[in-house]
Amino acid sequence: MQLVVARIGRAHGIRGEVSVEVRTDEPELRLAPGAVLDTDPAEIGPLTIESGRVHSGRLLLRFVGVPDRGAAEALRNTLLLAEVDPDERPEDPEEYYDHQLVGLRVVTTDGAEIGEIGEIAHLPAQDLLIVTRPDGGETMVPFVGEFVPEIDLTARRVVIAPPAGLLDEGES
Repeated sequence: MQLVVARIGRAHGIRGEVSVEVRTDEPELRLAPGAVLDTDPAEIGPLTIESGRVHSGRLLLRFVGVPDRGAAEALRNTLLLAEVDPDERPEDPEEYYDHQLVGLRVVTTDGAEIGEIGEIAHLPAQDLLIVTRPDGGETMVPFVGEFVPEIDLTARRVVIAPPAGLLDEGES
């Protein structure tokens, strides 16, 4: 199974480095020199990481075969994908991969059925669970402990404690 681990941003300097938006909690493992990553769009990759460094709080990567700024700029907005065993779990028991959450049933703390997780949106401030409701609508739930107190992968269920106004009338 492939996971998105980063998105390539702007070129940095003239020697082929790019800034990356990290989308993994394990960048030291997934974005290490020598890692070979598939890409989306697929025709750009695979890319092999030659080197990496942090500069002004941003991760900069250089890829094998990307010698200059022009080649680096051509990679902009490309997603970097790592191959992961579908049964692998993050080290922290409070962390989950997207594929483990998509499709789980969502209920409120009082047992009301809300829908199922259709996707996870990774935003700069926080992640959001995008819940597809039975009527075809969507509800966005901030993926924080206060609003998502329980995740049971075995029962394939997520319990949410929505704040007032998060759910449409009649769904809370």
